[in-house]
Amino acid sequence: MRHLMFRVALTYLLWPVLFFGALALTSLGAHEDGMSLVWFNGVYLGLAIAIIALERLLPHERVWLDDDRQTLANLGHTVLNKGLVMVAVVVTASVGLASAVQPPSGSTTGLWPGGWPVPAQIVLGLVIAEAGLYTAHRLAHAVPLLWRFHSVHHSVTRLWVINTGRFHFVDTFLSIVMSQPLLYLCGAPAEVFLWTGAVTAFIGVLTHCNIEMRFGVVSYVFNTPGLHRWHHSMDKSEGDRNFGENLMLFDLALGTFYNPDRRPPVRIGITEPMPASFVGQLLEPFRSER
Repeated sequence: MRHLMFRVALTYLLWPVLFFGALALTSLGAHEDGMSLVWFNGVYLGLAIAIIALERLLPHERVWLDDDRQTLANLGHTVLNKGLVMVAVVVTASVGLASAVQPPSGSTTGLWPGGWPVPAQIVLGLVIAEAGLYTAHRLAHAVPLLWRFHSVHHSVTRLWVINTGRFHFVDTFLSIVMSQPLLYLCGAPAEVFLWTGAVTAFIGVLTHCNIEMRFGVVSYVFNTPGLHRWHHSMDKSEGDRNFGENLMLFDLALGTFYNPDRRPPVRIGITEPMPASFVGQLLEPFRSER
């Protein structure tokens, strides 16, 4: 009985401990001009390693531990999309826009409420970015042309930490273009950009994990693995829900929140064919017959 109670308590604690623990560790590398990206990447890698270990010790679905022969393709997408594309777009945008619209940290002269406590500014930044991320994600499901690219992500047949970054680079580009400029136009300082990016990275890697967890009220605030498993359902009435990247604010407000009191489907994926290779997946959306 005690063992069962401990296990239940652990499943409720895991997500908050991993997420807020990662944020706390990241703050140790923060300085006056922002944060150490080297330190942040170390924390991110440590979180990913911890998740991989927990996926073996406490899996949500044991069948998802089986090899789907997509690890190399998943890693290829991660390196390209979350690495080269994000760095190129964000750096280019920073060089072109930051000097024009970004105030120094703590400034109270512009549109951005620089006098607010930094945590409150980060929350505001997350909400503003989420408006663009939610819109981009919902359009990717509703517009057939955009679904071609987004289906690369949904073609996975299991969820685990390694396919967190499995997005077609066009899909990633759309999400960035529809979210980052909103923060620039509002005059958010660089510190808010960095922390918003850190939160997005940590929630993203947790959202796709194959760890048995319980979430309670957390799922009404943040995007959690429990919600995202429904989003990967092959049933469109379930899969076309929970579009939030970090926050569930817009899903709750616009009627796309979905969190029934039953276990999400084990069988996930898409009905369209998808090549097994990384290069094939990059080229598939451009095929005219799709």
